[in-house]
Amino acid sequence: MKIIRRGQAGDAPAERRTATFTGLVYADPLGTGDGVTFASVFFAPGARTHWHWHEGGQLLHVLTGHGLICAEGGRPTPLRPGDLVWTPPGERHWHGGGPETVMAHLAVSLGTTNWLDAVSDDEYGDLR
Repeated sequence: MKIIRRGQAGDAPAERRTATFTGLVYADPLGTGDGVTFASVFFAPGARTHWHWHEGGQLLHVLTGHGLICAEGGRPTPLRPGDLVWTPPGERHWHGGGPETVMAHLAVSLGTTNWLDAVSDDEYGDLR
């Protein structure tokens, strides 16, 4: 058993992310161990990850606000507080805040995260 206390995860809390995100995003690293990374991530309205995939998959737990998630080839799907999302290993996807709403989620990522291109405004806005 390992207890990770706030401020002991080895990273600065609430770091603004820009290289692999679009818009205003803050990621608060909570810890890493045995190939698992934990982070609390806040997305401003319209902010989102780039396309990416996880070597071992990813579990998201929406904590507050309303957002979107989209798998490659699909359409953005709404997320709301309490939702859990499992993205299997290798599935290309993105997630972020809604067009007019913030979202915060807990991300549990397994293995390496492989970052790809930015999500275009057209891809983000495909809410048909």
